[in-house]
Amino acid sequence: MQRLGHVLHVSSSRNLILKAEATPKIGSKVVNENFKSIGTVRDVFGPVSSPYVSVEPITSELQVSIGSILYTVPLSRRRKEKRKRGR
Repeated sequence: MQRLGHVLHVSSSRNLILKAEATPKIGSKVVNENFKSIGTVRDVFGPVSSPYVSVEPITSELQVSIGSILYTVPLSRRRKEKRKRGR
């Protein structure tokens, strides 16, 4: 779990806008301090030195308060399985 940043506001498209402390990968799962799933990272924008992140919430109810800290859970890496060729 990696600290993503704090919530600045909710956009007109109902996405959470965060000031990022670290640049996440798009599609990363976002959780709160209690490991409750909040949404997924949809966009990273702004200057490279201090980026912003747009998080698409998974529910229409936004129970995240402005100023709260959110975290990312790294994407699970899929193993490439070797296939045996039928000879």
